[in-house]
Amino acid sequence: MATAAPVLKPGIRPLQPGVGQSFLWRKLHSLSGIVPIGAFLIEHVISNFEAINGPLAYAKQVLFLNSLPLVRVLEWAFIFIPLAFHGIYGVVIAFRGRQNVNVYPWAGNWGYLTQRVTGIIAFLYIIQHVLRQRFMGVSLPEHPGAAFAKVQHELSNPWMLAVYIIAMAATSWHFTYGVWLFAAKWGITPGDKARKNFGYVCAAGGLALAVLGYASIYAFVGNPAYKNAPEDVMPAQTMQMNMQMDAPMSSQMR
Repeated sequence: MATAAPVLKPGIRPLQPGVGQSFLWRKLHSLSGIVPIGAFLIEHVISNFEAINGPLAYAKQVLFLNSLPLVRVLEWAFIFIPLAFHGIYGVVIAFRGRQNVNVYPWAGNWGYLTQRVTGIIAFLYIIQHVLRQRFMGVSLPEHPGAAFAKVQHELSNPWMLAVYIIAMAATSWHFTYGVWLFAAKWGITPGDKARKNFGYVCAAGGLALAVLGYASIYAFVGNPAYKNAPEDVMPAQTMQMNMQMDAPMSSQMR
């Protein structure tokens, strides 16, 4: 005698690939890691590489970046807000997922785990880096000549130097492996052969980023030619910028 099928109570529809808001948020999260965050990371590493040419060259690079039109709008719209979204949602994804490398030690599973670990390391590093370099101590937008000395003072602490070294490796891995995942998930590299070949490209790109980053760190703390850099290598430029900033305020007070 057949038994009646159990009555299922109405509940929440199970999440499926491509269904629901989670799919949209994950797509935005994936895209934001490439543009604008990835683009900014490349620019930031290249700009910092200017440190190998000395404090004055580095100061001029900082001055150039802070002289761009609508730089504060660009800073918030294309750096701070996307970073906050990508980092916070990335942490949510990391803690909601489950790693199983202890059961299935395959390359894909190790990639899954390391992508989340390096993402958390990079996010924590970026938070302290932005706070300390952008919002604490001497203000670099108003004192670009102090940029080299500010970074140099921070890296003179062995603990902070270790943090920078670890974070550079974690950030390079996270970004370039993220590029590989982006290409695979968005259908840019269909097929195993295309993904394998693109993996070599991403590995080379990650290695290049790390080398540039470590060369910059060496310029700040390892190059004897730049040891004990002046507190401000562009005092006249700083004074002129401060006068330009004070002029509109003075005219408003009249």
